[in-house]
Amino acid sequence: MDAFFGSQSTSRSRWSYDSLKNFHQISPVVQAHLKQVYLTLCCALIACGIGSYLHILWNIGGLLTTFACVGSMAWLMSTPSYQEQKRVSLLMAAAVLQGASIGPLIELAIDIDSSLIVTAFVGTAISFGCFSAAAMVAKRREYLYLAGLLSSGLSILFWLQLASSIFGGSASVFTFELYFGLLLFVGYVVVDTQNIIERAHVGDLDYVKHALELFTDFVSIFVRILIIMVSLFSCLGDKSFFLSLIFLVEDWN
Repeated sequence: MDAFFGSQSTSRSRWSYDSLKNFHQISPVVQAHLKQVYLTLCCALIACGIGSYLHILWNIGGLLTTFACVGSMAWLMSTPSYQEQKRVSLLMAAAVLQGASIGPLIELAIDIDSSLIVTAFVGTAISFGCFSAAAMVAKRREYLYLAGLLSSGLSILFWLQLASSIFGGSASVFTFELYFGLLLFVGYVVVDTQNIIERAHVGDLDYVKHALELFTDFVSIFVRILIIMVSLFSCLGDKSFFLSLIFLVEDWN
């Protein structure tokens, strides 16, 4: 009896350890590519933080920086992959502009409690890392089927925001968009990670484009977590505060 339970315990321990080290489906070339992608992502996040700091200093964030950020991303995507230095520069420029665009939200959180920024970033980093790691250790292409569902959800979110901008928003609609959008972009972390791995296996080693995809996921999650924390910390249930956040998010979206 003791031998049986001992063998079962050993089996469970081995399964757990093997699951955590299940990178055998990812070739060394793809693993090297992923390291480059995540290193570039870290640099983009630092640039994004610099952009937010520049907004706090000079109040440069707004609709103009949002359009400039979208333009930089479009320019990056249209630039040939062999112009590597130019594409990296465009990614960093887009990250700085993105940071400036969410600068008003960062400034609002600092005015309430500066620790909210650190807490939201750590929470985002942990959730991003966990879901990205789960996509790596899972079977190849296991979660790619979720892309269709996530695209449908993103379409629903877009039409809700459009309707709110035309007919007027409410706190309940904004709350739904906030939590539903958080769920969507967490799902996109899983799907985008597996999609990057699959494209790398077939020879697409464009680490700048892949880092951009993960960067947009990270920022989207961070902004929503920060808004949730700000709303809960400052004045829970205050409808006027929720409506002010609606206009703030609409500005940078």
